[in-house]
Amino acid sequence: MRTFILMMTMLLCYTAGIAQETRNITGKVTNENGDALTGVCVVVKGTTYGIATNAEGMFTLTVSTSPTTLIFSFVGFITQEIEVKEHTMVNVVLKEEITTLQEIVVVGYAEQKVSNYNAAAVSSKPNKGERRRAAAQANKFSIADAVPEDFNTEEYDGINENIFHGALQNPLSTFSIDVDAASYSNVRRFINLGQRPPKDAVRIEEMVNYFNYDYAKPKDEAPFAVHTEISTAPWNSKHRLVSIGLQGKQIPTKDLPASNLVFLIDVSGSMSDANKLPLLKSSFTMLVQALREEDFVSIVVYAGAAGLVLEPTSGAEKNKIIEALDRLEAGGSTAGGEGINLAYDIAKKHFKKDGNNRVILATDGDFNVGESSNASMEELIEEKRKEGVFLTVLGYGMGNYKDSKMETLADKGNGNYAYIDNLTEARKVLVNEFGGTLFTIAKDVKLQIEFNPTKVQAYRLIGYENRAIKDEDFNNDKKDAGELGSGHTVTALYEIIPVDVQSDFYKVDRLKYQTTKITDEAKKSGELMTIKLRYKKPNEETSALMVHSLIDSDTELSRTSDNFRWSASVAAFGMLLRESEYVKNFSYHDVVELAQSARGKDNEGYRIEFINMVKAFGPIARK
Repeated sequence: MRTFILMMTMLLCYTAGIAQETRNITGKVTNENGDALTGVCVVVKGTTYGIATNAEGMFTLTVSTSPTTLIFSFVGFITQEIEVKEHTMVNVVLKEEITTLQEIVVVGYAEQKVSNYNAAAVSSKPNKGERRRAAAQANKFSIADAVPEDFNTEEYDGINENIFHGALQNPLSTFSIDVDAASYSNVRRFINLGQRPPKDAVRIEEMVNYFNYDYAKPKDEAPFAVHTEISTAPWNSKHRLVSIGLQGKQIPTKDLPASNLVFLIDVSGSMSDANKLPLLKSSFTMLVQALREEDFVSIVVYAGAAGLVLEPTSGAEKNKIIEALDRLEAGGSTAGGEGINLAYDIAKKHFKKDGNNRVILATDGDFNVGESSNASMEELIEEKRKEGVFLTVLGYGMGNYKDSKMETLADKGNGNYAYIDNLTEARKVLVNEFGGTLFTIAKDVKLQIEFNPTKVQAYRLIGYENRAIKDEDFNNDKKDAGELGSGHTVTALYEIIPVDVQSDFYKVDRLKYQTTKITDEAKKSGELMTIKLRYKKPNEETSALMVHSLIDSDTELSRTSDNFRWSASVAAFGMLLRESEYVKNFSYHDVVELAQSARGKDNEGYRIEFINMVKAFGPIARK
């Protein structure tokens, strides 16, 4: 697997070692078709100084006036080294990797065959150290500090994939929305390191919701608009696929309420790696640069104990906040519970009425002192959320990463959860999606779908396995659910078996002792389903109800929106990663073709990154 590991070595983008006499080298990186490549890693050879290309494929590096060699690397493409002498403009065309990952290695989770990092350099049965040395040789840099030797202590909650349910026997499907996107960037990290993600690390709804969708914005006072679409399921021509999209109202930054933010930062010994505390500092510096004068920041840290290192400070004093971040060093054990208590106490003490009160927790989740179990953490966060303080969880690192704990904290704390694996992801979460990440416009958002048994034989919700809610809790305003941020989009997909279709995935014998009567209204109705949504405004405890019905439009897949086809392609990739039985006749090549047809504008380059990642993951023919 080629060299997105380089992203791990450029997290700080140090300028050390560059002579005082410098010059700027600019350029553009494209593929052989002339398309700009976003996120290409451009590094000065022999250093950790580098940058990633922007949405237009452009980069600018300040280097010494002496001859300099630049390394250009991007997942799915052949790494290039270019010596730059007197030139100041360098345009590079990267060629796609012909030899892709035929078999993926899973380190620490299961015994798998060895991945083909480099056909010439890797023997048929290399050990783990040999694989790393071969990968490093192929990439022309050392990864000793980037990849831990022991990669077997990460924790993920188990996921049992949703099955088909009969619409006659189980007419209701109820779940909480999920705007988290941590699973996608975490999955990308595994693939970029040449490893197959553990199945339970793949949460399909988070992969789908990593991307923004071009849904129409709400026109009335509701905080979000509802959009539905239906067509053929790409992976099963006998089935239908329904998309339910929510588009949150976009609040201009200048109109956002004043913030009372508490940075809760893990500075324990496990955070010393370059892709943890150093990356964390750079990430938070980006966020600080986006703050306004009316926004205030406090900093709480925890290791063996917790402490306040910065009293509430205005966003106008950016240098003071950044200097406090720069002084942080890692060491000691991890008293996460104590840190959470102190952070919420600070947030409550400086609570802004009608403002944005939020704790931003940044950690690898490896708590080992005091309250540290998932159950105790869940109880602690459930108690704290009653104080009106929201939570954002940012995950860092690998090897000992505790995804299960991070997800629990975000789910139970009126929060959201992102995994930061590089500076590009940090910019996406904390700058590009600033409002959606930090400002809630609707909380406890729940959906309940009622299926018409005269149209639907069976259905299954794709993903959202750990977001299921009891049907009777839909109308229970005490039941916690997901939050929607300013400008956020949320997409949910249902796969449907029509009533006149025989399917291998749903076969139930007729009941002997009872029957279920279908109403005349259902028989007369052309509706496939009715969608009900409940939500609360951020400062209220009584929910409002929205109702939306869907009629099958018989639209061909090729005539659906880019939104529909893109979300379907990402969901299909997630199912392939999970080795789902429902997508066994679909291939990685099919995912790429579907995604390429729906790429759209892709201003930030996130979609082409996905396409290249899928190409690199499996044996996929060129388009």
